[in-house]
Amino acid sequence: MVECVALVVAAGRGSRLGPGQPKQYRLLAGQAILRRAVTPLLAHPRIGAVRVVIHADDAQAYQAAVGDLPLLAPVTGGATRQESVLRGLESLADTQTARVLVHDAARPFVAVEMLDRVLDALDDSDGVIPALPVVDTLKRARKDADAAPVVIAGTQERTGLWRAQTPQGFRFPALLAAHRTAAGSALTDDAAVGEAAGLRVVMVLGDEDNLKVTTEEDLRRAERLLAPRCETRTASGFDVHRFCDGDGVMLCGISVPHDHGLLGHSDADVGLHALTDALLGTIGAGDIGSHFPPSEARWRGAPSDVFLRHAGALVAAEGGRIVNVDVTLICERPKVGHFREAMRQRIAELLGIAVHRVSVKATTTEELGFTGRREGIAAQATASVELPAPAATDCVNPARSSR
Repeated sequence: MVECVALVVAAGRGSRLGPGQPKQYRLLAGQAILRRAVTPLLAHPRIGAVRVVIHADDAQAYQAAVGDLPLLAPVTGGATRQESVLRGLESLADTQTARVLVHDAARPFVAVEMLDRVLDALDDSDGVIPALPVVDTLKRARKDADAAPVVIAGTQERTGLWRAQTPQGFRFPALLAAHRTAAGSALTDDAAVGEAAGLRVVMVLGDEDNLKVTTEEDLRRAERLLAPRCETRTASGFDVHRFCDGDGVMLCGISVPHDHGLLGHSDADVGLHALTDALLGTIGAGDIGSHFPPSEARWRGAPSDVFLRHAGALVAAEGGRIVNVDVTLICERPKVGHFREAMRQRIAELLGIAVHRVSVKATTTEELGFTGRREGIAAQATASVELPAPAATDCVNPARSSR
């Protein structure tokens, strides 16, 4: 029997954060938000196991984010949060756990002290949630208000109002029964499910830093919380490949039609090669040839996205976060302007970063030199990466060492 299991809900799409990966898989100082959410739960001595509820489409992203951690096998969530939690709870029935913590995957800063407060209070209650008292004056908007400036309809009394957080702790049998009764409801909070079932749910003090990443501003705030012990490094890369017989070239991961090909041991993608070297340079990890020697037959004709993914993984392994990358292609032909956005999207996908952090440009040498004579293509790249400062073991706020 496991005394306590933590259930992390990660099946949402997080559309308010904008395009790109679901927010729980976005990188925060080099680590997926989901990874930062589950790590303190795994480390807590009173939590025996952790399971994540994921979206049906996210198996690959889940493996990339936390596949190496000692988690219970993930389960697939449903169309609503309530359904996802219920599915997660049903999957824990065979563990015979006495208690369960339900946590949002988008909350990456769970302090040990807060976990202790929740677990301690659960000794005498059916359920416990961390929460913070509302201290700001609350204004109620007019119902027809749909854009700023919003017309005020009145002032809301704030006495007795609290802001709920997670993880929320419950006696497992009681919460499972409550969720079974609430099946199909639109309740977005486990405390609300418990309240509807008549459970005694109490509140303990939460944590101001236990923010939920919902918008870009939340993500920036989370980055600021991690910033005090981070440093930014910038490095560059350069690559050249000559033309050969062929009917197209690979540039920044995109096949571009041309009356020649590019000669190389791999697919000769000068853009990705230069960018790979730039990323390797930020962590002092040598160059592309030291990781993928052209003397090895297995790299013959290999797609260069393998090289770039490897460099990105090495940066992440160092606790790094890619701030931005910039690639300049140097050639007279082919013209690449039509393909530039596709190149940006492909690089962003390969590195797991937002496309606005990727720049791809092209220029000529005014018919001077080997590129001007149309003998080949060159590329130069720059990458900026945020890494833990030398004295730190992780990019964390020193005031919050319990994380």
